[in-house]
Order: sequence, then C-alpha cells, then structure tokens
Amino acid sequence: MNERTSETPSAPAAGLALVRDHTVYACVMGSRAFGLATGASDTDRRGVYLAPTPLFWRFEKPPTHVDGPREEEFSWELERFCELALRANPNILECLHSPLVERLTPVGEELLSLREAFLSRSAHTTFTRYAVSQRGKLLSDLRNHGVPRWKHAMHLLRLLLSCRDLLRTGRLTLDAGAHRDRLLAVRRGELSWPEVDAWMTRLTAECDTALTTTPLPADPDRPRVEDFLLRTRLASARATAGS
Repeated sequence: MNERTSETPSAPAAGLALVRDHTVYACVMGSRAFGLATGASDTDRRGVYLAPTPLFWRFEKPPTHVDGPREEEFSWELERFCELALRANPNILECLHSPLVERLTPVGEELLSLREAFLSRSAHTTFTRYAVSQRGKLLSDLRNHGVPRWKHAMHLLRLLLSCRDLLRTGRLTLDAGAHRDRLLAVRRGELSWPEVDAWMTRLTAECDTALTTTPLPADPDRPRVEDFLLRTRLASARATAGS
C-alpha cells in the first residue's frame, strides 16, 4: 500500500533534502516493530517530513512522498500522511504506533499526541479489505505454485490480530509477541495451508464481531487534525519569513 514517486529527474534530490532536513518523525516498521524479527529481517524505515510552507506557493509543489535515501526507507509529507491516516490506511496508522522511534521533533511529538484522533470504526473496513486483497494473492500463489508465500501469510495474520484487538479495545498495538511462536511457525511453513486459512477465517469473524461493540468512534476527529496542520503550516511560514 505504499506510494511511489513519479517525479522529474531533478525532483528526487529536492525530495531527499526534505527528508534529510525536515523530517519531524521517523520510525522502524516491519518485523522489527511487530516483534517478529529474525536474523534475516530487513530494517524498514518510515518517516514524515514537513515541507516548508513557502514551497507550496510555487507552481511546482513539493513531493507528497519520497523513496529513500536508504534502502527500505519511505517518507510522506505531513499533510499527505494525515490525509491517509484519516482514511484509516493500515500502514499509516501503524506508523503512528511504532515502538521504535528514531527521530522526533516537537511537531512530531504533537503528531503522535493525535494518535487517537485518527482512529475510527473505518479501520474495520480498511484493515479487512486489505486482508481480503492479500488473501486473494496467497490463494493465487497456492493455485499457481502449490504453496503460498508464507511470510506474507504471517503478516496477514498479524494484521488481522491487530485489527481485532483495535476494535475490541480502541487501542492499536503492533507487538505480536503473544503470538510470535505460532506466527513464526507460519512463516517457516510448519502449519498447513488449511490450518492457516482457518485461522484467517476465524480472525476475520472475530473482527466482524468486535465491530458491533467497539469503543471506537464512527469517524476520526478531523477538525482536531486540521487545526494541527494549519497551525504547523502557519508556524513554518512565520519561521521562514523571520529567517
């Protein structure tokens, strides 16, 4: 569910400069954040940068997202990040809850303080819709190759566990440590596909049940997020004018 840039040849350097000089929040995601890392696990980094407000006054706007500069690193401009979070994008919501924070500015601290403002019952739709899509790909692998991609199956199960617990408690937790042994067994292909498929089916049903009693609000707190974004843009403009 990542976005990839389609910038002009001169744009990537400017985008990387935004990541280097204006990142307000950076974290590690993937297996390391989920408590499922092994010796072979990559380090997936995600970040949020605040493009200086005057850049938006030009015909050519700053990029909404940047790939790099390191391998497995991807960042979003603050407004785009908030927009996706308000839509309950699973990857974005999980970025806000990573236990492995590498960089945090005062703007980043306020962004994290808004975690609950982004959460709503819409997460049920976005998480389970993504799960259905990934499950379809696993079934395609099974038909075409005889086996699914077990690593992807493990992460799909973890996502469903996270969705179920979010709906039950109103809190998004990334650490899958309580299920680590069984999830890693899935990754190693030690469970049969019928066992894994049945687990997915059960978790999907538990997500549906949890939705009926969830403490989550029907909608995210968009005005609160918009107020944060407007204040942050205004402060950036003032800082640039005073420099």
